[in-house]
Amino acid sequence: MVEAKLYILQRLTAAFMAPMVVGHLLTILYATRAELTAAAILARVQSSPWLIVFYTAFVVMVAIHAPLGLRKILVEWGRLPTRAANLIALVLFVLFLGMGLRGVWALTGGSISGGAI
Repeated sequence: MVEAKLYILQRLTAAFMAPMVVGHLLTILYATRAELTAAAILARVQSSPWLIVFYTAFVVMVAIHAPLGLRKILVEWGRLPTRAANLIALVLFVLFLGMGLRGVWALTGGSISGGAI
């Protein structure tokens, strides 16, 4: 039962991440073609609460999705005991979530309303 729920959770995060990845790549493409500077990109992100929400949600989805996928690989292909794979997945989740949210926090200048770094 737990495996089925984790399977569904990973698929749900993939479904949410797919349009987010497309949106992120389109943003990069736009910024590159418009020859925006890093400062201009940072100013746009900081001035948009929606982008902060977008990247926060993106970080959360990745922090859940990636460790679940690695956990499955470690158990099925690596023959690692489920308990060990669970621990590795949990540690990765905490690391990815912490680093990602710290990055988003840095983009906002330390506040959700935005501001200079």
